[in-house]
Amino acid sequence: MRIGLVGYGHGGRFFHAPLLASLAGATLVGVVTRDPGRRRLLAEDHPAVMAFDSLGQLVQAGVDVLVISTPLEGRPALVLEAIERGVAVVSDKPFASDAHQARRMIDAAARRQVPLAVYMNRRWDADFLTLRTLLARGTLGRISRFESRIERYVPQQAASPSGGGFLRDLGSHLVDQALLLFGPVARVYAELQYCGPEPSLDDGFFVSLSHVNGVVSHLAGSGLQNSPGPRFRLTGSAGCYTVDGLDGQEQALLAGLSPASEGEHWGVEEHRRWGWFEQGSERQRVPSERGAWPCFYRQLLEALQGRGEVPVTAAEALATTRVLDAARRSALHRQVVEMAGFGEAEKEIE
Repeated sequence: MRIGLVGYGHGGRFFHAPLLASLAGATLVGVVTRDPGRRRLLAEDHPAVMAFDSLGQLVQAGVDVLVISTPLEGRPALVLEAIERGVAVVSDKPFASDAHQARRMIDAAARRQVPLAVYMNRRWDADFLTLRTLLARGTLGRISRFESRIERYVPQQAASPSGGGFLRDLGSHLVDQALLLFGPVARVYAELQYCGPEPSLDDGFFVSLSHVNGVVSHLAGSGLQNSPGPRFRLTGSAGCYTVDGLDGQEQALLAGLSPASEGEHWGVEEHRRWGWFEQGSERQRVPSERGAWPCFYRQLLEALQGRGEVPVTAAEALATTRVLDAARRSALHRQVVEMAGFGEAEKEIE
C-alpha cells in the first residue's frame, strides 16, 4: 500500500509521518511541502521519502491513499481534490469548519465512490481504551456523567488559526469520544473563552451534552490553563474512574520516538500514570490498556483491502461536526440548542 502525506507542519511531521513510516505493509511514498525548512526536516527525519510541490505531483508518483494534514482553512479543498482524482483520503481533524462543508466532502466521496476517513487518533489513547474496557465489563454500573477535558498552558498556540479555535481542534476529539461512548445527543449547551477582547478564535471551552440515553457529558478544553483537571472522570452507580494527564503517545512522538523504534513498548503507560477506581472509602489503581494510535492506520489498510470499514467514518465525523456547530450556536446566543431542530446543512453559524 502506497501512502502520500500532504503537509509537514506540526501535525504531519509528528502525528502522521512516524506512524506511516512504521506501518507494516505500507510505504510512505512522499510528502507535499514547498517550504524549504520543512523539506530539510523531512530529509533529516525520513531520508528515503521524496518531497513534492503539489498533491497532483504526488498522485502521479502513484499512491493508494492520501493523508491531508494542513491547516483547516485550506484542508477541505485538498480533500476534495484528492477525491476528484479518485484517491482514498484521510482528513486530519477537525474535519470541517461546519456541517455544510463536511457534507460537501461526504457527498463528493460518495459520488466518486472514494473511501474517506477522518483521523481521530485519540480513540486509541491508553486511558480511553481503559475506560471503554471498564464500560464493557460493567464495572462502574449505570453511568450518569462523563467528564472529559484536555487542558494545557500553550499561549503560543492560543491565537493559531490552524485548527479553527480550540473548540474545533481539541473539542473534535472530546465530542467524538463522547458520541462513541454514549451515542446521539439531544441537547447542547456551551461556553467559549477568547484570548483577546474581540471574539475570533476561542482558546477555551465548556460543552455540556445531554445524550439521548440519559448520560450527561461535560467536556472542557483550554490552551491557557496552568492547573489541568482530570483527563477523565466517569461516574456510575457502582463507582467512579478517574485518570490524570494525557496519554503518553503524543509525548513519545514529539521526542522523536515511534512504534518502529519502541516495538512492544509503544503505548505502554507507567504505573504512576494509571487511573483510579473509587467507591466510598475503596480506592485502587486501574492498569491502563496499551495505547494504540497505529491501530487507525492498520484498520485503514484493512478497509482499503476490502476487510472492514474505515476507522472513523465520514458519517461519524459529520455527527461530531454538527455537535460542534450546535456548541458554537449555544455559546454565541447563550442558549441551549435542541439537536432535533438543528439543521445538518446550515451554511454558517451566525
